[in-house]
Amino acid sequence: MKIVLLGPPGAGKGSLAALIKDHFKIWHISTGDILREEISKVSPLAAEIKSYIEYGNLVPDTLITKIVDQKLTYGLRPEEGFMLDGYPRTAAQAEDLDKILKKTGSSLDLVLDLETSLNLIVKRITGRRICRKCRAVYHISNHPPKVANICDTCQGALHQRADDNEETVKTRMEIYAHTTAPILDYYRKHDKLHTIDGDEETLVLFQEFVQFVNENKEFHKN
Repeated sequence: MKIVLLGPPGAGKGSLAALIKDHFKIWHISTGDILREEISKVSPLAAEIKSYIEYGNLVPDTLITKIVDQKLTYGLRPEEGFMLDGYPRTAAQAEDLDKILKKTGSSLDLVLDLETSLNLIVKRITGRRICRKCRAVYHISNHPPKVANICDTCQGALHQRADDNEETVKTRMEIYAHTTAPILDYYRKHDKLHTIDGDEETLVLFQEFVQFVNENKEFHKN
């Protein structure tokens, strides 16, 4: 099974991805993870990535595509199944992904879109607290620490990121909706898009997805 996981920041993609990965025994390819993996290497590509990050710039889409291409072509066996998280981010990248997979004799099975309401996203992100020492993540209502504002693991102080405020979250959601619409249209036209209610609990979403996959056996053929 080869899928793309879409959803706005705070939609719970990470939690759902972990369950899907373990259950279906497929690769979880997060663009954030592969960027960190590349940076740890001594290579021209790593140097190029660092040149952007060190100056606080976003890594260009073309470079992200190059990294994904290397990962899918040389880093693993796509036929074993994978889940892409954080890529594609544009319709052009969606086309590039199709070309990359075609080279490997493979194709995408499904795009899973977590459609999540703004109010819930705001609640999730503004309630997030992060340990200053070990970077553990908590939530004031969903996953609070045992002692207020103190990390359970290292007893470090918890803090709220400066951009985890309501105004910034709403702006990020507007940007996400604007940039993602063409991707959704692209996959909808190719009959690859499956939208689920991201407001549901993660376990419920996972169970619904497993049922959907079981009812569509073609996901296991490629």
